Amino acid sequence: MENCIFCKIASGEIPSTKVWEDENYLAFLNIHPEAEGHTLVIPKKHYRWVWDIEDYAGFMQKVREVALLLKDKFNSKMVVMKAVGVDVPHAHIHLIPQA
Repeated sequence: MENCIFCKIASGEIPSTKVWEDENYLAFLNIHPEAEGHTLVIPKKHYRWVWDIEDYAGFMQKVREVALLLKDKFNSKMVVMKAVGVDVPHAHIHLIPQA
């Protein structure tokens, strides 16, 4: 989508603080964090909803990998996962490290 802010972040048109990246997915810090390390994980290809992602299992595996990285980095007991989907019309997962 040409006006999708997350597509623009994925393409590098809009800068972000990348936490992790591979050829299909990107994790970057949220500009309005609920806690230190609040990260968004997105597919680079545009999908409106998380459940529209063709390789949903693969996406969730990457979300898990990023969550474990955050857990280790922030020495967290847990990392909260949220899939809200109403603030930006691009599939994404929020990962929020908890003390």
